Amino acid sequence: MTGKTAVVTGGASGIGRAVVEAFLREGARVGVVDRDPPAAGPGDLDFTVVGDAGAPDTWQQVHDQVAEHWGGLDVLVNNAGYGIRASVTDTSWEDWQAIVTTNVSSVFLGCRTAIPLMRKTGGGSVVNMASVAGHIGMSERAAYCATKAAVVGLSKAMAVDHASEGIRVNCVAPGTTDTPYFSKISAHLADPDAYRADLAARQPLGRLGRPEEIAAATLFLASDESSFATGSVLTVDGGMSIW
Repeated sequence: MTGKTAVVTGGASGIGRAVVEAFLREGARVGVVDRDPPAAGPGDLDFTVVGDAGAPDTWQQVHDQVAEHWGGLDVLVNNAGYGIRASVTDTSWEDWQAIVTTNVSSVFLGCRTAIPLMRKTGGGSVVNMASVAGHIGMSERAAYCATKAAVVGLSKAMAVDHASEGIRVNCVAPGTTDTPYFSKISAHLADPDAYRADLAARQPLGRLGRPEEIAAATLFLASDESSFATGSVLTVDGGMSIW
């Protein structure tokens, strides 16, 4: 990744932050998009855009920052996303719109911005953060499953459309990963430890994933080491989808 330019959404914490740190270690120049500015570290960022990845004006800022700092772009990681615990009948219209905006529209807007910038560098790599939930059904995760399946479908379509331009589009599909967001959503439960243990038991490996493990898969797809991969979904879920 030495000398490559990369933008990571949701890069202030969790998986996104682990991706940023991995890219920096490998010599990339990195810009971050997040609703919250990164806390102390990761250092050496070329720029940070504080904003909603599902908003067009945020991506105009990203475009302007890339043009100012780099001229073109090599890598985009669309990592921003979240889930809600609800069936279809328990999901409000407002919640549905919000999760579609964050999980799907952000990918559309990011790629619509990044692909013309990648043309200037002669090609590039897009890595979209899908989920194991995008290809298996999960109880009370209707909107999340739908949006992550949409990310996979959109990625495959873009992979076909832009292969001739040297632009690769792939997905990473994590299983349940131990992030600050995971801790936040489980903290209100009566027994967070039991909940964590139940989720860990869903994986044949018997534990939750670590952000750096997802980052390693993302790094592979972002780098030239995966130069023959496009339209792929790299599942990193501790075996959860085997069941």
